[in-house]
Amino acid sequence: MRVTNSARIIAGTALLALGLAACGGESSTDGGTAAAGQPVRMELGEPQKLFYPGDTTESEGAEVLGAVFAPLVRYDENKQVVNDVAESIKSTDNKVWTIELKPGYTWQDSAGTALTAQNYVDAWNYSANQDNVQGANGFFSRIEGWADLNPGEGKTVSTKEMKGLKVVDDTTFKVTLTEPFSQFKTMLGYTAFYPLPKAAFGDDGKVTEAYAKQPIGQGYFKMDAPYNKGTSQTIDLTRYDKFPGEKPKFDKLQFKLYTSAETAFNDLRAGNLDIHDSLPPSAVASAKAELGERYIDQADAGVGYIGFPLQYNKIYSDIRIREAISMAIDRKTIADTVFSGTRAPADDFINPLLDGYRQGACAVCTYDPAKAKAQYAEAGGPKTLELGYNSDGPHKEWIEAVANNLRANLDVQVSVKPFEKFASILDELDDKTYGGMFRMGWAIDYPSAENYLTPVFSTIAIKTGSNYAGWSNKEFDGLLAKGDAAKTQKDGLQFYQQADDLLIKEMPYVPVYFYRINAAFSQHVKGVKINLLNQVEWTKVEKVA
Repeated sequence: MRVTNSARIIAGTALLALGLAACGGESSTDGGTAAAGQPVRMELGEPQKLFYPGDTTESEGAEVLGAVFAPLVRYDENKQVVNDVAESIKSTDNKVWTIELKPGYTWQDSAGTALTAQNYVDAWNYSANQDNVQGANGFFSRIEGWADLNPGEGKTVSTKEMKGLKVVDDTTFKVTLTEPFSQFKTMLGYTAFYPLPKAAFGDDGKVTEAYAKQPIGQGYFKMDAPYNKGTSQTIDLTRYDKFPGEKPKFDKLQFKLYTSAETAFNDLRAGNLDIHDSLPPSAVASAKAELGERYIDQADAGVGYIGFPLQYNKIYSDIRIREAISMAIDRKTIADTVFSGTRAPADDFINPLLDGYRQGACAVCTYDPAKAKAQYAEAGGPKTLELGYNSDGPHKEWIEAVANNLRANLDVQVSVKPFEKFASILDELDDKTYGGMFRMGWAIDYPSAENYLTPVFSTIAIKTGSNYAGWSNKEFDGLLAKGDAAKTQKDGLQFYQQADDLLIKEMPYVPVYFYRINAAFSQHVKGVKINLLNQVEWTKVEKVA
């Protein structure tokens, strides 16, 4: 799963009434010309964790790993699954799957060690083991034997392997699921399903910290040096020329870490940055006129939310309070004014780009301040609320707009709490130490309605996913299971939509808007394209002399 770091938005002074400055931050000074050896430079927020594929569940770390690793499958412009490292992925019953690898893939070590089926089995067993505390553990829960690796808190894991994973030969392995799941192949483009080389593991069988700082992959680029979280300002990579598929057209890639989207945009304008995929509020309105064809505005499959920590803060436990908060938010004005029309008001938990979306499904997503105020008072809603967000993405304006809506329409005091880094608010939510409402976003891992549901709202995702609300509903979990067991993705939609209806009934999160991608690139590059997973297609990018 990938919770998103940035909302890529535009300021709207009419709604905000805050007198916000037009553009903040200072530009870096590493030169605005494209020297011959200059890398392609992309803006990035600080990743939440080191680069363990099974523990990278947010957008910033996933962007780096997407450059270092190649997935089993990718997704085309029609959101269809196409094989990548996989030569074939076959099943006759949606329960037993045979995966065969293409020849020629090698690890980015000095020996160019061949990629094998065992590398996938080792990686998946490691990520699925509760003792290894990997954030994407739940994605393996459908594999037979996962329960043996997850007996529960305080219980001992008695095996290190899922019986549903079997190596057939060097290039083939079989995966047996506990129940049929028609979308298993669709999942396999996600970060958690990357392989791991033998060099990743220490003598204790754990993935080493040294590896997580400088992972050896089998993708487009290899990392030049270890990444030291908290001190590294860049992540530098070099094209891996033994990569057997289509290669990037440039030699060097650099991720530059920023805590300010405004500073990053200033750097792009000055020629010190080449790709910025989360334009700040001050940029969007003028970016198209200023940058012309170097401005990107395209549909996005993400959803922006306000979440409630229901598991450990009972002030939000009454559904009437959560509904009132939802009805008090003026989504259309936020979309039209704050975002200058680059968002759409959310009216479902499923994005319109994916099959399963239903226009107007969420009735309490309709702005109704009078009803919101009356219902909030009737439910005895708290007189003070707090709303947290990460300030390393451009969220201040829309979060302040939501806060103003709640103040005006619910007659409450609302304090807004900025967290300097996205990683910080995620860590506090993981640790259950932040009790306020929180800004959250979801960028899909794979193109399926199910991906908006299971990783974010299922019971299993409380401990092994991104269920930061801690919401649990047995009926919801049962409907997901029925959708999973359907013969085709289309057949499963009716059950996923019923599960979606339960979300709308319970509102553990409040969907606020559907994303659009607002990005830009410098005059030093061309061909920049951002895919369905919100990652740059590196084989399309070219440097301009």
